[in-house]
Amino acid sequence: MNTQQSTGFDLKGWQKNIGLFLSGQFLSGITSMVVQYAIIWYLTKETGSATVLSLATLLGMIPMVVLSPFAGPFVDRLDKKKLLIVTDCIVALFALVLSITGTLADRFPLWLVFVSLFMRSVAQTFQMPTIQSILPQMVPESELTRVNGQLGMVQSANMIIAPALGAFLFAFVPMNFLILLDVLGAILGISLLLFVRIPKTQALGEQVHLLTDTKQGFALLVKNKGIWYITLLGSAFTLIFMPAVSMYPLMTLEYFQGTVGQAGLIEVVYSVGMLLGGVVIGVFGKWKNRMTPVLFSFFVIGGTFVLSGLLPGNQRGFFWFVVLNTVAGLATPFYSTLIMAMIQQSYEPQYLGRVLGVLNSLMSITGPVGLIFAGPLADRFGVEKLFVIAGVGTILCGIATFLIPVARNYDLDLQQRLAEKKEEQA
Repeated sequence: MNTQQSTGFDLKGWQKNIGLFLSGQFLSGITSMVVQYAIIWYLTKETGSATVLSLATLLGMIPMVVLSPFAGPFVDRLDKKKLLIVTDCIVALFALVLSITGTLADRFPLWLVFVSLFMRSVAQTFQMPTIQSILPQMVPESELTRVNGQLGMVQSANMIIAPALGAFLFAFVPMNFLILLDVLGAILGISLLLFVRIPKTQALGEQVHLLTDTKQGFALLVKNKGIWYITLLGSAFTLIFMPAVSMYPLMTLEYFQGTVGQAGLIEVVYSVGMLLGGVVIGVFGKWKNRMTPVLFSFFVIGGTFVLSGLLPGNQRGFFWFVVLNTVAGLATPFYSTLIMAMIQQSYEPQYLGRVLGVLNSLMSITGPVGLIFAGPLADRFGVEKLFVIAGVGTILCGIATFLIPVARNYDLDLQQRLAEKKEEQA
């Protein structure tokens, strides 16, 4: 697929353009993540309940599951720059409301915190497929994997800085003022976004037929058997993996008897690993078969989670928890980034939003199912058991991917199709 020909977008100076875009994502992302971590730590400190944390995570995932299939048609047909600006404004508005409420009251009403988390997720539900569908139109096809790796580096850098900065600010800055960082981030991100050139797809301005477009996105996804099986296995991975991820604060604070600062350290080291993985992809991301490192990531992540759940609940165990999370973080981009690059290359730009909307929903829908049981199970049997379950399940997902030929060989088949298409266009 020749991106410039299919979109009519001039790629001249694409490095500077994508640099501005990634800078805006960094600035808006880091402030938003600082606030997100602060809210989670606030809930952990105020309630100490695994069930409350699971509910907060669940509310943050529901919009992705329910709205994502219907967000795709709007992503394809609306101006993507305006869509990103509007969603940033929505996040800033609810942050402002929460800050004012926390200033006027003694404490934040729990229901309002949940509403704020829910609305942040609604905005992200539209932002995610928008960003995912923008990249393959803004860069040459040969650079797509590397640029996805660079976007992963930006997101990882946010996750490195945000927990440490959030822990520091959470200790010294009143929560009602800390939340206002979301407003500052929106202003900075939007200011840079105004200077970014974002291509317009052929579907821009067409009337949205919500159910028809959603069905079309689903049909295109199912028709591509390789991506379809990868999506189903990704859903299984989410079902098993998300409950353990939601328990990170309690794993550090209660099982290892750690501090808020140590909880932040775990987030930082995982993100450092992700950053290093993103660097490898961003620099060397031109594998002949990208499914090989994807399979590698399944087994590394699964193994580190199993070992994490078997560690002793003391500070010595926490040290090894830090090491294992660094390794797990290193492996993570080799799954998420490479799979997304393959998906982006598999569909024409005017349909990509619809497909990504359905795909994101299917990849997320099993998360809430797992989270419904995660809190009560962790409260009864211990949070560390969720890590063992997540690790074993992840390894099984990797084995299943390897045993299904259409999934295992998907990238080889994709590269052959792309090469044939280039020859036809030449």
